[in-house]
Amino acid sequence: MKADSSKEDNNRNNGVSDRVFSVSEYIALLNIGLKKSKAKIIGEVSERKIASSGHVYFSLKDEQDGAIINSIIWKSTYNMYGIKLEDGMKIIVKGHPEIYAPSGKFSFIAEVIELAGEGALKKQYEELKKKLIAEGLFAEERKRPVPKYVQKIGLITSKQGAALADFLNNVGKFGFIIKMVDSRVEGQEAVADLLASLRTFKNQDIDVLAMIRGGGSFESLMPFNNEKLVREVANFPLPVIVGLGHHKDEPLITFAADVSVSTPTAAANYLSQPWEEAILLLERHERDIVSRYEEIFESYRAIENKLKVALQNFKNQLFGVRISLDDYLEKSFSGFKTLAQDLRQRLDYFERVVASNDPARQLKLGYSIAMIRNKVIRSIKSVKIEDEFILKVSDGEIASEVKNTRQS
Repeated sequence: MKADSSKEDNNRNNGVSDRVFSVSEYIALLNIGLKKSKAKIIGEVSERKIASSGHVYFSLKDEQDGAIINSIIWKSTYNMYGIKLEDGMKIIVKGHPEIYAPSGKFSFIAEVIELAGEGALKKQYEELKKKLIAEGLFAEERKRPVPKYVQKIGLITSKQGAALADFLNNVGKFGFIIKMVDSRVEGQEAVADLLASLRTFKNQDIDVLAMIRGGGSFESLMPFNNEKLVREVANFPLPVIVGLGHHKDEPLITFAADVSVSTPTAAANYLSQPWEEAILLLERHERDIVSRYEEIFESYRAIENKLKVALQNFKNQLFGVRISLDDYLEKSFSGFKTLAQDLRQRLDYFERVVASNDPARQLKLGYSIAMIRNKVIRSIKSVKIEDEFILKVSDGEIASEVKNTRQS
């Protein structure tokens, strides 16, 4: 079996070696193999040049023996990491080698760049922090309020990390809708993932965005000090909560976020706490309502008892006065009867008085009534000579005229 396998390998090699390639074809073949030779290289920047296209060309030199490898970083990658390469700067690059066909030049294509050494990293951190503070990017007035009762959460983290489990175990069962984007969260390679995740959530229907990861060293948290990422967080259209198990030097993203907490668990608690408080408040109100109803029912019972006693007393009193009332009514009717008889006698008397004084009766008895201008003549002073007057008698009127008057 081994002999057959070796024979097959030799045949394949002979097939490649026997084939005649053009230069371009052979360089393309080499580049396919070279792309599999990805690596991280540490060295010192020299001969840095920025082309009109924005791409950066530089040499990476070994500090020990001066060995040099030509390197290139494309404009978009260079701008993303925000590191201004300078001659003499010590950096770590990650990428792959490639042969540029038109010139046959061998170069290392840098896909990721970062400063080497904690001192350089901290210097970069402090300089960028000072710059962004001066711009007002971390100002409190820029912070967006987080809705009190969040329902839809956007989550950026690594699905392999412990941070995701910590968050989900503590966020509580309040019906949250959680949309997650899996992203690298460690190492400089994470910058591109984090930026892409943020852009993904810009068009998602969420109430708040949470970015979380577990603790780590200052170097491991460097992606969260990336200027472009910090600006994206500060200008995100919705509130952003950052929960990083950060080092003593807080990543710059925590200053740009609307809410910053120390761990993924704290981020989960922050989102669930208003719902927990609401439940406690409802339970308290429920107890208050039940207690109040119990008091009302007790009051009604007391009132009911008082009414029963009052009604019974009233019935007793009513029963007690019923006989007296009957006697009283009998006496009252007797009194009314006597009063009516007396009133009848008085009316008869007044009727006789009125009848005896009726003017018509007097006329029938032979008397007459003299009237002038519809008024009874009571004195000679009421008339003058030649005044016409009416003399009323029992069966009519007599018109007459004053001829003379005599004083009696």
